[in-house]
Amino acid sequence: MTEANTVTPQHKPRPMVDLLVSILLPSIILMKFSGEANLGATNALILALAFPVCWGLFELIQYRKFNFIALLGVVSVLLTGGIGLLKLDPQWLAVKEAAVPGVIGIAVLVSTRTRYPLIRTLLYNEKVINVARVQERLQERGLVDIFNQRLSRATYFLAGTFFFSSVMNYIVAKWIVVSPAGTEAFNEELGQMTLVSYPMIAIPSMIMMMGILFYIWRTIHGLTGLKMEEIMAQQPKG
Repeated sequence: MTEANTVTPQHKPRPMVDLLVSILLPSIILMKFSGEANLGATNALILALAFPVCWGLFELIQYRKFNFIALLGVVSVLLTGGIGLLKLDPQWLAVKEAAVPGVIGIAVLVSTRTRYPLIRTLLYNEKVINVARVQERLQERGLVDIFNQRLSRATYFLAGTFFFSSVMNYIVAKWIVVSPAGTEAFNEELGQMTLVSYPMIAIPSMIMMMGILFYIWRTIHGLTGLKMEEIMAQQPKG
């Protein structure tokens, strides 16, 4: 009996494509093509937001795996579009910008009370860590409970990075976006906010994530005695 070839492609990070589609192209469209002589404020907003929405949906469909954070990102973009198209008070944009990472941070904390803490999904997973090897060594040494305690501590660090993003998103949005929604000025400010958010928020958050991953690696190394190459997941060749 022949099995159908339904192998799901493995997700490979493409940071340059993500940067281009989700930040650079939308920002350029919003800042340069929102005038009435070009696309107009409404059409420019729709086109700019279409890039990250379509890219996010493509990733979700292509890899056939529910991703809470990716889905929340798509919802965030759609909410931005709704605020612009419905011409709501710019205050709602700042609230939305703060709410999205804030919801993720709360979800990370709440997940510690469930069987599936989000830190295992985001950092301590088979794509990053050789989980089976680590768990085997921890069980041999009777250190599973101690490791779980330190992983819980890392969870609070992880939630903290999202709360940092929440506060910074609100500050940046209030600082930059001050014009009425649905106007050319609103679009230009939205584009500026998108560009500014990357160095002010995304990069520091990424550094924090790397720090948490290093904390997890150091904890594993200290408890198991495994070397770096034994701890990190082996990447498939080809």
